[in-house]
Amino acid sequence: MKLDILAFAAHPDDVELACSGTVIKHINAGKKVGVVDLTLGELGTRGTPDIRSVEAEAASMVMGLATRDNLGFRDIFFTNDETHQLEVVKRIRQYQPEIILANAVHDRHPDHSRASQLVSQACFMAGLPKIETTLDGNRQKEWRPKAVYHFIQSSYVAPDIVVDISDTFERKMESIKAYGSQFHDPNSDEPETFISGSQFLDLIKARALDLGKTIGVEYAEGFTVERVPGVNNLFDLI
Repeated sequence: MKLDILAFAAHPDDVELACSGTVIKHINAGKKVGVVDLTLGELGTRGTPDIRSVEAEAASMVMGLATRDNLGFRDIFFTNDETHQLEVVKRIRQYQPEIILANAVHDRHPDHSRASQLVSQACFMAGLPKIETTLDGNRQKEWRPKAVYHFIQSSYVAPDIVVDISDTFERKMESIKAYGSQFHDPNSDEPETFISGSQFLDLIKARALDLGKTIGVEYAEGFTVERVPGVNNLFDLI
């Protein structure tokens, strides 16, 4: 299956929290979008890997993803080394996306910036024909995405581009709420975390409102780029 956009995320729910509005918008426009989660989020304070997997499937249905994989890397302990890079390369070559979405370049969770670097390097490596990978016994052909965009997560990073998600914001929030084990539940007896507080989802909305204000719309999501984007003419920017 060839995808138009492939999003990599350190944990299930990273995509939903940071860029699901953009994902849904492009799916609504007829693009094929998939997600590859690097870990099961097994070291998260709340819930279990099995619960997170069920929640990720539910969120995928809300977003309308074409596919979702999990590479099963060790939460917190995965590294940016050859073994992990080659696994990411395999997925890039398998799905041949034009655009990659990846974790924030800087964030409070150390997995996020490490995943950002891992995916960025793998995107370059995937285009080198002398790096050989196989999938299901078949040698894969090299493939390099045209662009890599890093979504913004907990820590604020000034965006290079901002996407209007006013029409998809409510479904974004629905996809986030699919992770019921992770967010506020007054009936839960599990420990409180950074994201389980009663006001956390309000912060997600506030971020979207703030980014929307920068481009004159209601809600938006921001991304940083690895290279300067080009347009055919100035009217493409209006």
